[in-house]
Amino acid sequence: MAGDDGGSMLQSARKWMQRALTLEMRSLAAFRIAIGLLVVADAGLRTRDFGLMLGSAGMFPLDALARFFGDRWAWSLTFLIDADWWVATVLMLQVAAGLALATGWHTPCATALAWVAVVSIVRRTLPATNAGDVWLCCLLFWGMFLPLGRTWSLDAVRRPQPESAQMGTVCSVATLALLLQIAAFYWSAGLGKWNDDWQSGEAVSRALSIHDHGTPLGDRLASHPPTARLLAWCVLATELVGPLVLLACPLPAARLAVFMVFIAFHTGIAVFMTVGLFAYVGMATWLAVLPSVVWDRGRQRFVPPLPGGGLSRAATAACGGCLAVAAVAFFHANTGWRSRPLPPGIHAAVHLLCLEQDWGMFAEVPRQRQWVYGRAELVDGSIVDPLRGGRPTEAVLPAGGFCSLPHHRWHKLFWELPKPSHRVFSPSIGAAIAADWNRRHEGQRRMRSLEIRFARLSDSPAPDTLHELLVASWPPRSSDGRGNLDRWLDEHGIDGP
Repeated sequence: MAGDDGGSMLQSARKWMQRALTLEMRSLAAFRIAIGLLVVADAGLRTRDFGLMLGSAGMFPLDALARFFGDRWAWSLTFLIDADWWVATVLMLQVAAGLALATGWHTPCATALAWVAVVSIVRRTLPATNAGDVWLCCLLFWGMFLPLGRTWSLDAVRRPQPESAQMGTVCSVATLALLLQIAAFYWSAGLGKWNDDWQSGEAVSRALSIHDHGTPLGDRLASHPPTARLLAWCVLATELVGPLVLLACPLPAARLAVFMVFIAFHTGIAVFMTVGLFAYVGMATWLAVLPSVVWDRGRQRFVPPLPGGGLSRAATAACGGCLAVAAVAFFHANTGWRSRPLPPGIHAAVHLLCLEQDWGMFAEVPRQRQWVYGRAELVDGSIVDPLRGGRPTEAVLPAGGFCSLPHHRWHKLFWELPKPSHRVFSPSIGAAIAADWNRRHEGQRRMRSLEIRFARLSDSPAPDTLHELLVASWPPRSSDGRGNLDRWLDEHGIDGP
């Protein structure tokens, strides 16, 4: 009798696990469409600053990127040829692959090409990259192992299948990988936030300031500490508990509730924070876990999963191996192990597959306000801020904060530039912004010199202490100030030594 009970419990556990790892074909189709459209949107938005951020004479020249990466395993198609036409070709590949993915045309190939193109563009602009860009890369990677084109696709029209195949379910190592990737993202973020800043409830109020990552609406919310404090605790609970419910409770009502919570979570991020497409990538991700009751108008049904998850043995083994690499990367990035380097083979695999798992966004939000400003002297003697369209320079708490920059990639770039590892880009950033300004202005409105400064107002070592750092200049300054001397000689028509 005890043996029978043990066998029954084991069988029940297996069924429960199978249901937990099972995803709906139509939900995967919705996920595919949303991700494909985001790939296209990302490429379109990047054209706003093509010359500055993707061009060979822009902010991120290949030699500076090579020094920044210092890693031969961090590949990108854009590293192969240092020419604007080539980067434009890769960007057009991203658009084409995104459209093919959204419409489900040759879906496996489209997913692979979208992954290659997005990884290539992300690494070409890494100093201006946020977590949403890398998350999109990871989702596309696991999508290569999922039957994303089985329904609601041109592939399904070209190769008609029984309704049971189009409206069915899938359970495989690939669904396990996608679900664990979702969980890993939020757990990494939640574990990073397990500190006094968040437990005290003050972190959200600081993060939503326009002098951090807030929009004007976020800044208004930050001015109501009780509401912001409650939101901080809700964020912690959502990121730590939500993935547990996703993995451990496959009941349709539970999955639908978790879906609604995270859609609300990312909607709030989109409204109150300047983080680009990050929030929309999050919303698209959760489409994949929608239960069948959503598509069947409330009727609950369980269709046996597609045999083998639609994967060959080789693909199953490959996906399992990649999942092991991602798991090691997660534990390395989110435990005390991170103080030691990964074994060379694992390190190479993580970078080749673009499966980095450090998602500790906003882990520490100290009591401070930060901003960046440009001080450009024009030929006519006026002082303007080229980072804000040429309006008069405001050296302290510029109106609009980071929201007054062109868009979130500028915000991200200048947020990161003070870090010593990013200062390799300082000369090219100053030169590219000056060249772009002078290309668009003539005569007395041309730029003569430029300084870009990052400032921080904090309570350390004393209240309202102002720290300021010159992060880029043009003409570039050397340690002995030679850039300034050369500029003075040129202005006065004197030949230098």
